[in-house]
Amino acid sequence: MEKKLEILLVEDDQTACKNLIKEIDSNPDDFYLIGITNNASRAFQYVVDTSPDAVILDLELQHGGGDGLNFLKRIKEAKLPRLPFVLVTTNNVSAITHEIARELGADFIMTKNQVGYSAQSVLDFLKIAKNVIINRKNQPLPSDFEESPTQTAQRLQRRICLELDKVGISAKSIGYSYLIDAIAMTVKEPVQHLCDKIGIKYRKSSTSVERAMQNAINRAWNTSDIQDLLDNYTAKIKSDKGVPTITEFIYYYAQKIRNDFL
Repeated sequence: MEKKLEILLVEDDQTACKNLIKEIDSNPDDFYLIGITNNASRAFQYVVDTSPDAVILDLELQHGGGDGLNFLKRIKEAKLPRLPFVLVTTNNVSAITHEIARELGADFIMTKNQVGYSAQSVLDFLKIAKNVIINRKNQPLPSDFEESPTQTAQRLQRRICLELDKVGISAKSIGYSYLIDAIAMTVKEPVQHLCDKIGIKYRKSSTSVERAMQNAINRAWNTSDIQDLLDNYTAKIKSDKGVPTITEFIYYYAQKIRNDFL
């Protein structure tokens, strides 16, 4: 299956946001919406944690928090291992502002008042640029990039938490922390007797660890919005109960995020 572009949407206009979401949902084979925010600081954290392929960035964010130029500046200065393709959308027609945005890392700028602008035109452009975007992300890491093991572990944990939140795994459930550790361990390499190792860390029996993780998964599949589950957990569920087994769930997420951390 051809890779979908993982997109972060940073937009504070509700109508524009709805139109872009609708257009993304209309192209499920090409795009996957990894997150939505109207806040520049949250957008930066999304980029750090999820490494999206592309960002659709509203430059003004007048009704959100921060602004698009500040967001561009932060991701440029952060020296991330891989920068997303940034498509700026803006009402600002100033050539100087556009030049600053490009110097800060914007890859393409579309003005919202230009003839033919629409949510569809934004997504049509990303379709055209799709291979370029994917190939750029697949380039080897720069030779001077360094991230401490602690920084990598923290970034990995935030990413796993974000993925669990998307499918409604409650942070209050006992199995939440167990699942985070299990996925983090499996990202590095397949682990035998996983529940035993987690049980030792938390001073619990492997049986109680296994039960807590499966209960957390079951609860999410029984209470979360079905569309959220379909959008965010795309693996085939083999269990006749219609709920992923612990092994299926852990290996799905380990495989999903492994390339961003190894």
